[in-house]
Amino acid sequence: MRNGNGPLSGAVIAVAGAGGPAGRAALLRLAEAGATVVGADNDPERLSQAVDAARYACGGATVIGDVVDLLDLKSARDWAAHIERDFGRVDGLVHLVGGWRGSETFTKTSLDDWDFLELLLVRTVQHTSLAFHEALQRSERGRYVLISAAGASRPTAGNAAYAAAKAAAEAWTLAMADYFRKAGKAEGAEGPTSAAAILVVKALVHDAMRAERPNAKFAGFTDVKDLAEAVVDVWSRPAAEVNGKRLWLTEEP
Repeated sequence: MRNGNGPLSGAVIAVAGAGGPAGRAALLRLAEAGATVVGADNDPERLSQAVDAARYACGGATVIGDVVDLLDLKSARDWAAHIERDFGRVDGLVHLVGGWRGSETFTKTSLDDWDFLELLLVRTVQHTSLAFHEALQRSERGRYVLISAAGASRPTAGNAAYAAAKAAAEAWTLAMADYFRKAGKAEGAEGPTSAAAILVVKALVHDAMRAERPNAKFAGFTDVKDLAEAVVDVWSRPAAEVNGKRLWLTEEP
């Protein structure tokens, strides 16, 4: 399916962390839904493979890859500006930058893990949200979609750093949702015209993981293809229905 067909026809959507398994699935599904998709990753080879796979599967859909350092605010802002300049609009940012570190027990938690996760899971959210929020508010269907983990709501002893970083990212995203709510009100709308939403999973699974561990059940995990479908679904719902909401793809604690 080429761009121009599907529920996201005409939309321009950026995907941060596009080179990973979840990013690859998102690029493909968004392109299938008709969007022009601009993916970013800090690994050029991985990004190129993801973009080529989506283009090939979707018969030449407009899928572009940009190597961007999302740990640098100026780079994130330059990325947002060039997308809006080149395509005339930005209708979404899907945040799929991830990472995990944990410990056997709470007492063995390393603060080096926090330093690592704070950069990947929090700083990239700060930079992408600050870079894209004005363009998303200008869109008639702007969406910022954060992928979070159930552990943010119920931290376990060995995941203190990870859960705290995810909780911080959620709080930042909810603050952005409040911005959209107030901006919509200031413009005279009954509710927000753009939205920031959080998709919550227990963990993610993909085909390579299943191949490596054929006997594992991955109970409660969300397949990256199902996550990509849920991402697309955020655009099918009114902004007021998803803005500031945690949308659970696993059992809610």
